Parts: sequence; structure tokens; C-alpha cells
Amino acid sequence: MRQLIKQLGALCAGATTACMACAKDVTLAYVAASMKYPYNVAVAKGFQDAAKELGAKTLVLDPQGSVEKQGNAIDDLIAQKVDGISAIVLDSVVARTWVDRAAEHNIPFVAEAVQVGDPDKTPIRQVYPKLAALVTTDDVLAGQRAGELASTMLPKDHVAKIGIIEGAAGYAVVRQRTQGFQQALDKAGVKYRIVASQPTDWTPEKGESVCQNILTANPDLDMFFSQADDMAIGCARAIRAIGAKTKLIATGGGSRLGNDAIKNGEIDGSVCTSPELIGRLAAKALYEAATKPGTEKARFITYDTPAITKANLSVCSSPW
Repeated sequence: MRQLIKQLGALCAGATTACMACAKDVTLAYVAASMKYPYNVAVAKGFQDAAKELGAKTLVLDPQGSVEKQGNAIDDLIAQKVDGISAIVLDSVVARTWVDRAAEHNIPFVAEAVQVGDPDKTPIRQVYPKLAALVTTDDVLAGQRAGELASTMLPKDHVAKIGIIEGAAGYAVVRQRTQGFQQALDKAGVKYRIVASQPTDWTPEKGESVCQNILTANPDLDMFFSQADDMAIGCARAIRAIGAKTKLIATGGGSRLGNDAIKNGEIDGSVCTSPELIGRLAAKALYEAATKPGTEKARFITYDTPAITKANLSVCSSPW
């Protein structure tokens, strides 16, 4: 028995061999964008649950929405020599330097939910080459699903007026979700005009405020497109407050509050996303990269994102 323990110890000491006997020594880190958002919390839960099943330890850090704090946290993790780093990056362009530094120290890096690299120049499926993987919703496709749903609800007798409730500035998904939404409307031959497009901080409160302002300037608005459920919940309050007939379509959906709002008729439809699944897939990809040196790099990992309405809420069965 002592000889077997010695053999296992020698095996675990090898940097090029992975086994379950070594799993207890694997530490994987998740750096959120901000843990005040339910989405980030759900990603963390999925990441921690999957890592635990794999036998790995986890570290969860909250930079509270600060790019500087996120960069410092990643530098600290590199100095600690953790086995792998994942993050919902706050700035896609700046994040390239973080990934490069991790690669220099042979620490795999998995991006979760947000692309690394300039989203204006790089398609979402073209993964930054020094990443182990990008695990994300295909946000262009999610925007398209929202646009397809919107095209069935917009008027045919006039040029539809649409207001877009964006996420926070700097996130790649802001451009990607709008891009997909407009692509689908164009493909469907919808006649429309974007009369307003304003950023938020991803919260219901800001969504309500922005929608109030847009409705004041455009009382005959036909539809709002919200880039996430949270802002749509606030936007629904603004629509109800003045008794407007404006339709409300979202993406980045599937939250409990968002699904309830669809069920109650406050939101006309959304697109199901699963941040907890993103966390689980990211942990698995990071563990593989950390324990199997030959693992393929720059993988694009995604999942299905169906459009949802009151009629098919059951397809979005993992609310967050």
C-alpha cells in the first residue's frame, strides 16, 4: 500500500499527466464581471458545481464591474499559479493582454459569455488564438432569434418604429445582439426604423428610465427590443405606466423574473439563455485544458437558444 501511495504521489507531481488522483490539486478560478447581476451569479454556480464534480477546487472573484480590478485580479491569479482562469471579461479589447499574460505562464484561460478581441473586427466564432476556449451564447444568433420573433409581431401597414434598450457600453454582446436582430428583420423584409438606441447598466431600473424617455419622445413606438430580460422587466413597467400598446421583445432571457413576465403578458417574447450551463461548460473546458496539455486551443463552445413566448416557456426549463 505504501508503495502504491508513493507511485500516486509521483504521478501527481508530473506536470504532463492528468488523473483523478491529482484532481484535488487542481485549482480553477472564475472572475465575474460583477456579482450584483443574477447572470454572473448563475455562471458562478454552474462553474463551481461542475468543478466540484470534476474534483477541482475553485476561486470566485468579484471585480464589481471595474476593468482595473478585473485586470488586477487576473494578475494576482497568475502570480498564485492557479491551474486555470476563466472570466466574463469587462472589456473585450483590453482582455487580450490578460489572456496573453496567462499564456506566457502556461495558464489556460477560458472566456465566458463575452468575446475576447475587437468585436467590430472579429466574428464571434473566430476565437482569440491564445484562449483555451470561448464558452458563450452565440449572441448574433440570439439576436436573430429575437428578430425572427419580432418580425411576426410588427405591423405590416407602415414603417415600424423600434427602440433598442442596450446593455452597458463596452460589452461585445451589445453590438452582436443588435446585429443579429436587424439581420433577421432585414431577411424577413420588415419595413422598420430604429428611432432610438440607448445604453443601460443592465438593471431593471435603468431599463425603465430609458424606456420612459424613449416613449416620451416616440409615443407611437411599435416595439422595444431589450438586450436582456432585466432591462425588459423595467421597460414593461414604463409601458404599463402610460398604457402604451408598444410590443416588447428581449434576448438574454430565461431568468425566473423574465419568464414570469412573459407568462403574465408583460413581455411578448425573449430568447432563452442559460448562464449556469455556460459556467458548467467553461469549467469542463478549463479543467481539460489544465490537465490535458494536448487539448485543442481556441475552441468555440455554445448551446441552443430557442425563442420563447407564453406558448412555449417549457423549452426554457433552467431559469436563473
